[in-house]
Amino acid sequence: MSTLHQPLNVGLSAKNKIDLYATPPHACSYFADERQAITVYLDPYYPKSVHLYTFLSQKGFRRSGDFLYRPDCPQCQACVSVRVDVKRFQPRRNQRRIWHKNQDLTVTLCKAEFQREQFNLYQKYIKTRHHGSSMDNSTPREYQDFLCSQWSKGWFFEFRLQQHLLAVAVIDPLNNGLSAIYTFFDPDYPQRSLGSYVILWQINEAKRLNLSWVYLGYWIKNCKKMNYKHHYQPLEYFYQQRWHSAPPV
Repeated sequence: MSTLHQPLNVGLSAKNKIDLYATPPHACSYFADERQAITVYLDPYYPKSVHLYTFLSQKGFRRSGDFLYRPDCPQCQACVSVRVDVKRFQPRRNQRRIWHKNQDLTVTLCKAEFQREQFNLYQKYIKTRHHGSSMDNSTPREYQDFLCSQWSKGWFFEFRLQQHLLAVAVIDPLNNGLSAIYTFFDPDYPQRSLGSYVILWQINEAKRLNLSWVYLGYWIKNCKKMNYKHHYQPLEYFYQQRWHSAPPV
């Protein structure tokens, strides 16, 4: 991070402006062509809170480790931040089937800290779903730097079939919703559609907590690994500096 970006106003006075820093152009991790990506980060030394995190989530930002960021590519707007309207969400027929199929799983809230069993599942998931990516062969430190944070009250939820760990969902609580940071699961159980089930569980949990949104990160229409989020309707899309009920054309 080297280039100073325009400051972000998070309050009513100039004192509440935060510096943003942009990375140099780098290869896009979502497309195999030669397009270059730029990522904007919040000043890492600025004191963070749930209130600030909620505000920035409403502006399309995400958390990775201790950092808050969003894409800012001048020639491409493919990455669109999306959130599920929890109170209006109605599961589709296949989603109801997935929900009922996984009712034999138990869900447990764990501390947001390194646990070897969770890390082993993460490695198995990455090697199957993202083999050859920058996430492959992650060390325990890289794993923690990606999912854990010193300032955010991240939740680690375990999904187990009896004693067997099938999935882990990393979720951040916001003032108005839940932010789905990352989910990894056992690829040996494809019939359970665990990735879909965990999203449905998060929507249901947000509804139970009387929250309005589940922030799913970035939807990318022409990227197979990122366009599945479109199935969780009604969905809102953040572009042109505000939320829309329909995706960009």
